[in-house]
Amino acid sequence: MAVEVLLPKIGLTMQDGTIDEWLVPAGTVVSEGDALLRLATDKVDVDVEAEAGGVFHPAVPAGTTVPAGALIGWLLAEGEQPPGPGGTPMPAGPGSGVTVTGGPSAAPAVNGGVAVRGDAVRSGGGVAVRGEAAGSGGGGTVRGGAVRSGGGMAVRGEAAGSGGGGTVRGGAVRSGGGMAVRGDAARSGGGVAVRGDAEPSGGGGRILASPNARRVAARAGVDLGAVRGTGPGGRIVSEDVEDVLAATPAQATPAAQAVPVSPLVRKLAKERGIDLAGVRGTGAGGRIRRADLDTAGTEPAATPVRSADVIPLTGMRGTIARRMHASLQEMAQLTHGYDVRMDAVVALRARLKQEWADSDLPVPSLNDFLLKAAALALREHPLLNAVVRDDGIHLYEDIHLGTAVAVPGGLLVPVIEDAATLPLPELARRSRELADAARAGRISPARLEGATFTVTSLGGYGVDFFTPVINPGNVAILGVGRLRDGVEWVDEQPRRTRVLTLSLTFDHRAVDGAPAAEYLRTVEGLLRRPLRLLL
Repeated sequence: MAVEVLLPKIGLTMQDGTIDEWLVPAGTVVSEGDALLRLATDKVDVDVEAEAGGVFHPAVPAGTTVPAGALIGWLLAEGEQPPGPGGTPMPAGPGSGVTVTGGPSAAPAVNGGVAVRGDAVRSGGGVAVRGEAAGSGGGGTVRGGAVRSGGGMAVRGEAAGSGGGGTVRGGAVRSGGGMAVRGDAARSGGGVAVRGDAEPSGGGGRILASPNARRVAARAGVDLGAVRGTGPGGRIVSEDVEDVLAATPAQATPAAQAVPVSPLVRKLAKERGIDLAGVRGTGAGGRIRRADLDTAGTEPAATPVRSADVIPLTGMRGTIARRMHASLQEMAQLTHGYDVRMDAVVALRARLKQEWADSDLPVPSLNDFLLKAAALALREHPLLNAVVRDDGIHLYEDIHLGTAVAVPGGLLVPVIEDAATLPLPELARRSRELADAARAGRISPARLEGATFTVTSLGGYGVDFFTPVINPGNVAILGVGRLRDGVEWVDEQPRRTRVLTLSLTFDHRAVDGAPAAEYLRTVEGLLRRPLRLLL
């Protein structure tokens, strides 16, 4: 019996995912636990394993983005065909029955086939018709519709056929052998006659190409059906696409012919050696006048702007773009800057380095001290540990700190749960473990969920003050700047101090300026007497 392969829901907030790559080709026998695909989610990229064994058959091509829980493939028994649209197995050959889905417009079946207008049919080995169709003997005539027959033929356009075959005009065909046709195609008996461009593909009609090759082809407008793959099993790799591009000469566009200009002006331009494509017309509709030729050589030619690489807004990058844009649209965000003295923290940390040198206790970083101070201060200022919903401001009971970690291609925010209750050495250990896992790409999605407040630092990049953007689901985020030298005057004498700037962005719908400033003052007080942070 066919086992459905569904797109798993990775984490509570995942809505959809992109199949970055199928790790096994169609028709491969897999066992439970074998990796089937590489899935790109809004937070992480993960390998998805098979939950059962069988012959693998993908239902969607690589690069497709589908919602969580969507059907993406099947695990079949030997000789079993993929289920049809209704969930029942496809018949193995023609003349095995007719299934009509739809309503009153279905017409009676004829010789095992069916005549349908404005409905959907599966017949004679699986014909799906949308539009207007008629057929007999397991075949079909389709006009303006779509057909799937003979183990997987998809027709769009106009088709006619009988005896399990078909003739397609102006449409597209995908058949069980993996032949994709654009143009005119005819299929009868056991063979396929193609008129137009044939598109080579792997089993199930999918072109075997690496994700990078697909990106390069899409960017350059190259049809993968015209590319000969040199990878394993004929798989198309990016070098194959680049070879096609290198072998295709660039075609010049006769821009001058498209410029509105009279024959006289065109003749004068030719005599003067002026390229009309570079002349700006001042006449009606941009028409080039004789006077425009007189000034053509006096204006500097504009330097054409060459397009650079396009980075798709997908996966992590796409999620960051959507969430940050939504955050700034939905919240009334305001940022306070606040300088705090770090002399006591720097001195305590130097002391701990010496005293804990022979122990297994991790020495907290400056950021760990700030994480603990931020968490403890939230106990006194619960309005900053909240979320704004339609019915009001909801205060969180727990304090779960998100700590922003820069990773290749974006940003991840692992969550330290119950941060206010953790001793500082334990908080430091968890912070390092989460950051290392995020940078290595092995953090689980569950570790990225549930932050009630976020701390982000750009101090390591030399930044003092910045305006962090609040993560949706929170009402505040604390930015940490670099540790720097400051000056304090004592008895008319300057004294060196250690200072950093905190940047608190808060949602003014939930928190006013004064309570936000009070929170920063509380954080500073804890950092001035850091022994309390050790517990």
